[in-house]
Amino acid sequence: MLEAYPDRHSLLPGETLGLCCSGDRSCSVEVARSGGRRQVMWSADRLGPSLQPVPDDAAQAGCGWSVSIEVPVGLDWPSGFYEVTLTPIDGGPISHAGFVVRALPGRRAPYLLVLSTATWNAYNDWGGANLYEGASMVSMARPWARGFVDRPDEPTGRHAAVGPEPDPDFAAYRDYVARHGLSSRCGEAGWAARERRFVQWAERAGYRIDVANSGDLHADPNLLDGYRCALSVGHDEYWSWEMRDHLEGFAAAGGNAAFLTGNTAFWQVRFDDDCTVMTSHKYAAPWTDPVVGTSEERRMTGMWSDPLIGRPETEMIGVSFSRGGYVRFGYAAPRGSGGYTVWRHRHWAFEGTDLRYGDLLGAAHVVVGYEADGCELRWVDGLPEPTGIDGAPSEMEVLATSPAHLWSSTPAGSDLPPILGQPLDLPSDLEYASLRLFGDMEPHNTARLAQGNAVMGTFAVPGGGEVFTTGCTEWVYGLPDPSVARVTANVLDRFGGGPSGTVPAGGAD
Repeated sequence: MLEAYPDRHSLLPGETLGLCCSGDRSCSVEVARSGGRRQVMWSADRLGPSLQPVPDDAAQAGCGWSVSIEVPVGLDWPSGFYEVTLTPIDGGPISHAGFVVRALPGRRAPYLLVLSTATWNAYNDWGGANLYEGASMVSMARPWARGFVDRPDEPTGRHAAVGPEPDPDFAAYRDYVARHGLSSRCGEAGWAARERRFVQWAERAGYRIDVANSGDLHADPNLLDGYRCALSVGHDEYWSWEMRDHLEGFAAAGGNAAFLTGNTAFWQVRFDDDCTVMTSHKYAAPWTDPVVGTSEERRMTGMWSDPLIGRPETEMIGVSFSRGGYVRFGYAAPRGSGGYTVWRHRHWAFEGTDLRYGDLLGAAHVVVGYEADGCELRWVDGLPEPTGIDGAPSEMEVLATSPAHLWSSTPAGSDLPPILGQPLDLPSDLEYASLRLFGDMEPHNTARLAQGNAVMGTFAVPGGGEVFTTGCTEWVYGLPDPSVARVTANVLDRFGGGPSGTVPAGGAD
């Protein structure tokens, strides 16, 4: 075994990181900034073996390992995500850890990418449990499972089926993780899944991107000060009340927010004081979360759109997973086009693309796949508009859409993939959302959610900034497509002022 995690996941230049390691062999240690180019910032030739015990409840309470080696973070280290690579000297599997370096005030870029580390933590199955396998609390004080920080970049390393035929049992993806010895959860979350892809593209295009994480946004009300644009990329499913307060306050004060992602802020979570333990009761929250029935009921760790919370995520981003669903994922829209149908092609987001009304955007790279967010729509003069019933801003311009479907499971039938091992007679996403939003799972209510969409849209925050959302987790996979790249650049240019022509310097290649 050779594993490691940092004693804190975010720090400033000039501070010292403690790396908590456990291994039965000596290894070298390398710390590199991962971005437009890989920059090695620090290394140690040899770290001796030191096995530290793994508690039975490590997934929930952390490992409690002591610091094995300290890493001095230089004052010249640019903001970004830093990969830690542990390489056994006598051979064997390489292990990875990671941490964030934030920017000092006065040295900030126009853009701040807030990594979706709350979601990474929810899916991290190192230690045997996560929020999808019976746990309601998960700890950040443990290693990331293999594949979260680094993994081979192959088309089948995605949950969305990218081949010409549906793959309802995820055979291609399961083969990918088995061949490389990865966690089966690494396609759902982690630096290597999506955010790394975006930062590489953005920095190579000349954009200066600072980085923080979910805990930073939760704990620091001033985190976004001095930035022009906040960015969410990848799979950003879990948000705390404080995270929303700080992002929404930033937008109301004139800041811009771009959500190049989907399944965004679907679940509310709570963090402990030092942001190392995260609580989420998810589907069971209305019945098991102890804050229900108290003065803190709105902090329940269920769906943000649940009436007990009363703060639908549509108010922040314009869309919700409850009005979208899955695409090319299991039996959900298994033959979806993989692209967005363009409706308002004259919008500024499409400038320079040559896209026209009815064109498909991003289909070749399956930018609409896995998980998608939408809103309730009506059609006016042949164009989709939000109804506003679900909390989506009525003034939001719907630019493009693509069909999506929430998994459904009833005694009469199921479209859940058998590989999940879930009893087919239990309610699934569609029925659960109907129950919580409308009070029951009757057909007339489930029908209101069954035909969802990925919705790309944009709206102005009253008296403040602008918000743009792609409404799908897979947008960054389309960045090699010139039209997808141009839309992304149009958003960044409008929201943050455009590329600087420089990439953060420092360290060796």
